[in-house]
Amino acid sequence: MAPPSEPTASTKGRQIPIVCPGHTRPLAELQFCSVNDNPNGDDEPRTFLVSACHDKCPMVRDAESGDWIGTFKGHKGAVWSCRLDPAAFLGATASGDFSVKVWDAITGSPLHSFPHKHVVKSCDWSPDSKRLATGGNEGILRVFDIVHPEKAPLEFVQSEKEVVSISKCNWIDNHTVLAACSDGSIRFWNVDASDPTQQLTRTLQVKDGVRDMELQTLSSNNKTILTVAAGDKVTFFDMATGDMIHSYKMPIHFREEGGASLHPSGAKFIAGGSDLWVRVFDFESGRNWNVIRGIMDR
Repeated sequence: MAPPSEPTASTKGRQIPIVCPGHTRPLAELQFCSVNDNPNGDDEPRTFLVSACHDKCPMVRDAESGDWIGTFKGHKGAVWSCRLDPAAFLGATASGDFSVKVWDAITGSPLHSFPHKHVVKSCDWSPDSKRLATGGNEGILRVFDIVHPEKAPLEFVQSEKEVVSISKCNWIDNHTVLAACSDGSIRFWNVDASDPTQQLTRTLQVKDGVRDMELQTLSSNNKTILTVAAGDKVTFFDMATGDMIHSYKMPIHFREEGGASLHPSGAKFIAGGSDLWVRVFDFESGRNWNVIRGIMDR
């Protein structure tokens, strides 16, 4: 297959972005969540956009229009992560106030609050919505049972030698959680294994501390790709084999902020970090296709 050609002025057209005002501090994380309200699956799915922000007020919007739907109010510190469960009935937020909260995503009411001992940077729902994984500066991956929230969480220490903070955690399936860490490791944890020697099943490694991590299943071949933003590189792994597919040096760094996301087609990816620009790159070659400048540069 020939590599995709670079967009030109005659082919790419002019796009008018939807601006979603409301937040007053930097954003920490975004998530799109698509659900189908019709049990027969006949209608187009509705997509929500949730945003975690340092202003302590994570928000839910309609992703098509950008219209505000609601705000989860209750945190006393910056919110680093906000996720809807796969059915969009529940919300979860991870905060600098040393807590993770679970919300009724329909009414916005708080349902549970899980205390931690340090800043919590990430949270993620299991595919069946029954469990919630969290991670942060403690270097402990925790898994909470939402069906029985009174139970103590499962805990998985990332390193016995030193504290390595967790920047992102993602479920692969209902039994396995990925934890991306400040030591450049992406650890695969079987959270249902009772034998501690069987819990850590695989480790992928990049050179620098991981800032961002994302799983994407390609529409073209159903292959699942792990995208990792760390240091000044974006690296892609084949989840079936664990092999590195590409690793590209970026004109930006991800030491303090930013991330990368692979398009579902697998043809291109975006990256943004130490400046106010979002860049579009070709997946196969790493060639920079386009630059989208931040609002402060206009």
